[in-house]
Amino acid sequence: MRLDKYLKVSRIIKRRTVANSACDTDHVTVNGKDAKASYNVKVGDIIEVSFGEKKLRVRVTDIREHTLKNEAVELYEVID
Repeated sequence: MRLDKYLKVSRIIKRRTVANSACDTDHVTVNGKDAKASYNVKVGDIIEVSFGEKKLRVRVTDIREHTLKNEAVELYEVID
């Protein structure tokens, strides 16, 4: 699954266009490297998203095409 779509489906970022823009402006890294929106996400990848001063690091635990809002947190685990 593409990185921008994963960020939207997992509800880390609410809109796919915003996720795409965040990838293009180097606010998203995967496994410590800058990632483009077309990066193919795999289980076990560590994604870091910068929201201004705040950074969110998550490990991908599952990949689904669609998910309910209350089940979205099952797609990743937050890493400190």
